Amino acid sequence: MGTIQMVDLHRQYSRLKAEIDAAMQEVVESTAFINGPQVGAFASHLAEYMHVPHVVPCGNGTDALLVALMSLGLKPGDEVIVPSFSYVAAAEMVALLGLIPVWLDVDERTFNLNPWQIESAVSPKTRAIIVVHLFGQCCDMEEVCKIAEQNHLFVIEDNAQSLGAEVIYSDGNRLKAGTIGQIGTTSFFPSKPLACFGDGGALMTSDDWLSTRIKMVANHGQQVKYQHKIVGVNSRLDTLQAAVLNAKLPHLEEFAASRRKVARRYDEAFGNDERWTIPYQAPYSTHVYHQYTLQVAGNRRDDLQQYLKSKGIPSMVYYPIPLHKQPAFYGFSRNGSSLNVSEHLVTSVLSLPIHTEMTDDEIDYLIETVCSYGK
Repeated sequence: MGTIQMVDLHRQYSRLKAEIDAAMQEVVESTAFINGPQVGAFASHLAEYMHVPHVVPCGNGTDALLVALMSLGLKPGDEVIVPSFSYVAAAEMVALLGLIPVWLDVDERTFNLNPWQIESAVSPKTRAIIVVHLFGQCCDMEEVCKIAEQNHLFVIEDNAQSLGAEVIYSDGNRLKAGTIGQIGTTSFFPSKPLACFGDGGALMTSDDWLSTRIKMVANHGQQVKYQHKIVGVNSRLDTLQAAVLNAKLPHLEEFAASRRKVARRYDEAFGNDERWTIPYQAPYSTHVYHQYTLQVAGNRRDDLQQYLKSKGIPSMVYYPIPLHKQPAFYGFSRNGSSLNVSEHLVTSVLSLPIHTEMTDDEIDYLIETVCSYGK
C-alpha cells in the first residue's frame, strides 16, 4: 500500500494518460493556445451534460463568481447574502466590487446555507444570494428559489465542489446543481470533481441575455474587438486546460460513483459511533462527495487529526474560521442571522481522504485506524 493522499491526481492521470496526452498533443501541434477549438467544444459538451443552453468558460472559479456578480449589474452598497461557513471566494468577490456581504448560517446537517433564515436577513438593499453547494451536496434550491422570487433576489450558485450533483424537487423532477439560479459558477481546480491541470472555471445560465452579458464581461466588456460597451475583465480558459477537461468530462459520472463507493464504506464503518457524526444525505439532493466530512464530538477533532497524522493518514479542516470572523470583512459586512452553527462547525469538522483512485487496502487501513482512535 502506498502513501494515502487526500486526492491522488497522479494515479488518476496514469489511468487516463492515453486520452489526456493525445488531447494535449493536439493543442501543442496546432499552437492554438488561446481560444482554440477545444474551448468551444468543451463549453458545448459541458452544456449538454448539464442540460443548460449556455456555458461560458473562464480563467478560474473565483473569476466565475466575479463575472457573475458583474453581469447582474449590482451596484456598490448593494447587499449579497453569503454563507459564513464556506471558502472565502464568494464573499471576497462581493467585497471586491464594493458590495456588502450579509452572513447567513448553515444547516448543521448538510453544511449548506439555511434557507429558512433568508427572509430575516433581507433588507431593502439586498439584491442577491450566493448559494454554495458545499462538499458535494446541493442546497435546498426549491426553497431557496421560492424565497428569492418572493423577495426579488438574484440567485448565484457556486457549484465548484458539487459539479454533477442533482437537486431533487418535491415533484420528483431533477436538475443539475448550477443550472437553477440565474447564474451558476464552477471551478476546475485540480482537486475538484471535474479537474484540469491548472486553473479553470465556467459560468452557466439559461438566460440568453445573461449569456451575452457574461461573455462580454469576461472579454474586456466587448462583443466586437476594440468596442468596449461595458467595463469587463480578461478571464478565459486556456486551450490546453479545455483539452484536458474534454478528455475527463466523459468520466465525470464514473468519478462520482467511485467516491460514493468509498463514502458507503465509511458510512458503514463510522455510522453507529457516538464519537462522530457521518455526512447527512439530504432527500432533496444527490451527493458527489467532493469531501467526506465528519463532525467530531467532545472537542476532540484536533486530537483525532493528530492521531491520524501519526498513522500516516492526512485529513483537512474545511474551514477553521467562519467568514464573519475574518478580519478582511470587518466594518462593512453584517450578520443576517445567528451564526452559532457556523461557529460550532469550525471546531468539529474533519474531512477524510476520498478520491477516485482509492484502493480497498487504503480504505480498510483508514477505517481500521479511525475506529481504533482512543482505544
